[in-house]
Amino acid sequence: MRIMLVGDVVGRPGRKAIRHWLPILIDEHALDFVVVNAENAAAGFGITFGSARELLDAGADCLTTGNHIWSQKSTEDLVEDEPRLLRPANYPPQCAGAGARLYTARCGTNVGVLNLQGRVFMGELDCPFRTADAEIEQLRRQGAQAIVVDFHAEATSEKIAMGRHLDGRVAAVVGTHTHVMTADEQILSRGTAYITDLGMTGPVEDTIIGVQAKEVMTRFLTLMPQRFHVPKRGKSRFGAVIVDYCLDSGRAKHIQRIEKYTAADESNLI
Repeated sequence: MRIMLVGDVVGRPGRKAIRHWLPILIDEHALDFVVVNAENAAAGFGITFGSARELLDAGADCLTTGNHIWSQKSTEDLVEDEPRLLRPANYPPQCAGAGARLYTARCGTNVGVLNLQGRVFMGELDCPFRTADAEIEQLRRQGAQAIVVDFHAEATSEKIAMGRHLDGRVAAVVGTHTHVMTADEQILSRGTAYITDLGMTGPVEDTIIGVQAKEVMTRFLTLMPQRFHVPKRGKSRFGAVIVDYCLDSGRAKHIQRIEKYTAADESNLI
């Protein structure tokens, strides 16, 4: 089966890139299942009913999130009402929503998706490694034939450690959060596809990881509080990987980085 995992969608430009590229890529690559990280989809912080609907209508089968999951007031209701939206599984169990669920791919395969958040430089959550062990066991009991993991984390070492920890037990471990795609896509020794970060799907023209560059520069140069905004126009990027997974062998066979761009005037798609 063929699975696509898409990096953090940032604001309106990211949603536009999803609307354009995702249907094309689903057809072009005969994708069976698509996971999109949507934690920055609503103006760069969090996700709303409208932004979730936009991504799901474009072809996403599951939406994952991260540390901005609670940035919008409506999110608690959204994660309860929309089973295709996950929050990190290692948040306290009293939190709304779920961090892992079983879905059915277009090919009929039962796919488990697990969303986790790192702790290094991120905040105090339950251990993502022990949470992963418990959630994967539960997904297997539910009948998952393939499991993919979105590990939303800051530290490269923590992400690599998660890949090694889960190697051979899941189809793929992909990192999100930094908004910068890494070039270390690989099949680990026991058959799990891995990449440290998918990068982002969002604006890249005169921005710093998706927000207006001048605002970020002001913050660095003055150390004063600064409100960040996602530009509404300009060149945008679509970042993802495609994983080919063999159900018979239980091993990933191939992982491919995908990068697509929209020009600044949005009329010329690259």
